[in-house]
Amino acid sequence: MHVLMVIIGGIALLGVVCLFGRLWGADMSALAPAAKAFIPIWFIVTVVNMWIGVTRAGYTVMDELSILGLNFAIPAGVAAVVIWQFVKR
Repeated sequence: MHVLMVIIGGIALLGVVCLFGRLWGADMSALAPAAKAFIPIWFIVTVVNMWIGVTRAGYTVMDELSILGLNFAIPAGVAAVVIWQFVKR
């Protein structure tokens, strides 16, 4: 359940970042740089989530690495689709 909440939170964060990109940009092509900025931010968030899982929840690093991959990959994949759709051609 926690993994699902983190993934949904990541997609919501992507939406907020893209909203700010749209508000600060001149047109919809500003979504691509915003989504590019989201990816390293989201990686840091998922690493912090992993660290909390290891230090507070008592999981091992190996247990948390697979969860880190899943938590990172799905929102980052959605961000990649946004980048692909809105990059200037």
